[in-house]
Amino acid sequence: MPAPENRLKQDLTAGRKSIGAWLNLGSGPVAEMAAGSGFDWCVIDGEHGPFDVTVIRDQLIALRAGGCDAVVRVPTDARWVIKQVLDLGAQSILVPMVDTAEQARAAVAATRYPPKGTRGVGASVARASGYGGYSDYTRTADQQIAVIVQVETREALRNIDAIAAVDGVDAVFIGPADLAADMGYLGQNTAPAVTEAIDQAIKRIHAAGKASGFIGMAPDSWAWAAARDVTFMAVTCDLVALANTLRHQAQHARETMGITSR
Repeated sequence: MPAPENRLKQDLTAGRKSIGAWLNLGSGPVAEMAAGSGFDWCVIDGEHGPFDVTVIRDQLIALRAGGCDAVVRVPTDARWVIKQVLDLGAQSILVPMVDTAEQARAAVAATRYPPKGTRGVGASVARASGYGGYSDYTRTADQQIAVIVQVETREALRNIDAIAAVDGVDAVFIGPADLAADMGYLGQNTAPAVTEAIDQAIKRIHAAGKASGFIGMAPDSWAWAAARDVTFMAVTCDLVALANTLRHQAQHARETMGITSR
């Protein structure tokens, strides 16, 4: 039996647009709720979320049960980290802070078994192979792994054509917060200079024949992304959505009931 088909990789390759949610709370039940909410995929954020491999595994299980594709953002491009996440069953990974084509090639290599890459062979004891149930896993896994790299610095922008041209890179994701900070606009993700840089980056990604990725949590950012044919669009985050709703409810209830803050 071969490795399961990766629907998200198929969408990225075909240039089909999709939307997803960011998961930062590290909660299995929240992942279940997100999986049933109509998103095409969810990103399990191992870079900024409070995650260890067990928490990542539990959310992968929850998303799969809900029929939602999973992406794991690894905290680093270290080969051993990518190996662990793939063995947990992730078929799509998001690699942060990729500044050069060499980094992108190394990230792709970490997802491929020898002789094409450097992924360690432990499939017989891994969830990825159905704990040995997918008898042809090692022979078929490579073609089902999606690699999305993040461009988040001025150096990465300078190298974006070469990064996007790397064989095995399925999409290039623009990280607006880190890019804005690196450009001298910390906390100003929509500064005109930042927006223009992102606009040009998306054009260059598409010119290389690769899918583009972006994140924005307001309707105006969704419209902006749609106008630029962004392929892989994150539209919300579990933590931000919950925090904003709690604040709004508390404030609205106080105003309605005439209760002042302590």
